[in-house]
Amino acid sequence: MQAAAPTNAYRILVVDDDADIVELLEYNLRKEGYEVASAPDGRKALEVAPQFNPDIILLDVMMPHLDGIAACRQLRELPKFKDTYIIFLTARAEEFSEVAAFEAGADDFIAKPIKPRALLSRLAAFVRRDKDPQQQQSETIEINGLTIDRTGFAVYQEGRKISLPKKEFELLAFLAATPYKVFGRDELLQNIWGNDVFVLARTVDVHVRKVREKVGEHHIQTIKGVGYKFNVD
Repeated sequence: MQAAAPTNAYRILVVDDDADIVELLEYNLRKEGYEVASAPDGRKALEVAPQFNPDIILLDVMMPHLDGIAACRQLRELPKFKDTYIIFLTARAEEFSEVAAFEAGADDFIAKPIKPRALLSRLAAFVRRDKDPQQQQSETIEINGLTIDRTGFAVYQEGRKISLPKKEFELLAFLAATPYKVFGRDELLQNIWGNDVFVLARTVDVHVRKVREKVGEHHIQTIKGVGYKFNVD
């Protein structure tokens, strides 16, 4: 007899036009106790997501009606999905596809063919980090007119609230916590995305650029050939 799923199971929405992949993922995810819903394309995902309220979305890139990149952008525009964990699933492993995915607001990127055990490992790592009390720190960082509230995952500049997706917030908060230290891209990848997530160093550059667009160019300083640091000057 199969064990009952835990009552606090994370909800996962699988979005892919390949029925075999959807069936494979649904089977493995439910076996691990996740609650699962599915959609065959991006347009349907936008209908299902508000009703299902997923904690995690597995999103294919190449789909009919509305591709994954466009669907991700539209999901991120909805307040309730601003911090939802979105992982792209795609056969297109070229760097430009990965950059486009992160530009749209993705948190992770997995190339097909999908290995269920590797995917489940990444999801488990996300759940551990999501439940880690170290990520719920109560202190507030205030530097250069910028206030970073770690408890509320909120950023304020001169009293004006700035909305940042989760990874952009974590990057800004991490750099601001040690303003005099320079961090290389690999170090930032390890601390923000973790060892269980494979992403390119270019991902850091994309996220830094997007944070700068929202909070101002001067807060994060580029140290050429090394990495980035939070600027206190």
